[in-house]
Amino acid sequence: MSVTAQQIMQLNELASEAATLLSRLANPDRLLILCLLVNGEKNVSQIGEESGIVQPTLSQQLTVLRKDGLVQTRRSGKYVYYRLENPDVLAIMQTLYQVFCAPQE
Repeated sequence: MSVTAQQIMQLNELASEAATLLSRLANPDRLLILCLLVNGEKNVSQIGEESGIVQPTLSQQLTVLRKDGLVQTRRSGKYVYYRLENPDVLAIMQTLYQVFCAPQE
């Protein structure tokens, strides 16, 4: 089965999108934060305590994740909660979580 020129163009576009997403994930602090969010939303304090990432690095990385559309936020009182909302990011992070983040038995 041969691939048409249109299919190749489509694959190139998709490969470019995938490379952009993976480059956004390619930071240990951001991956750690996203691993913590696989099982549900957390507020900034929880993320800081569980990750060990200190301010201002935590704020910088959360800003990047939010700006790049990898996480969503909601405010409740004085707390800001972060969650994985993007289905593509969630699928990738669930796989990475199983391979790298899940507690070993």
